[in-house]
Amino acid sequence: MTPEVKAAIQELESCFPEAEVVTTDTGDGGADVCISQIDLGSMYAQRETWLKFTISFQYPYADVYPLFVRPDLSRADGQEHGEGISLQEFKGEPAIQLSRRSNRLNPASDTAAVKVIKVLEWLRSQ
Repeated sequence: MTPEVKAAIQELESCFPEAEVVTTDTGDGGADVCISQIDLGSMYAQRETWLKFTISFQYPYADVYPLFVRPDLSRADGQEHGEGISLQEFKGEPAIQLSRRSNRLNPASDTAAVKVIKVLEWLRSQ
């Protein structure tokens, strides 16, 4: 892993101390990341999820995109998921994709942890 990717993982571990952050080297300098035990709140029938994504070897100049959660995630009110949420796969495993691209990526401030926090805030507001 590149030094920037290692630093991003350390920041994620600091931001999510209650969660388990598991990484797998992608072999090209990047990492696949799984953050487990994320509480989504009462809006979802499954309050807890994992969150998976890849931090590219190009980080911090490449967006952390897309992010994925458990495939059975459903809203507690029975409504369908909204725009930007769809059933896909992550590394051959069923998952729900959260499509939230950073169109104006600033490598100095838009860290992997910032992206994860923003996407989780967005998901909790859906």
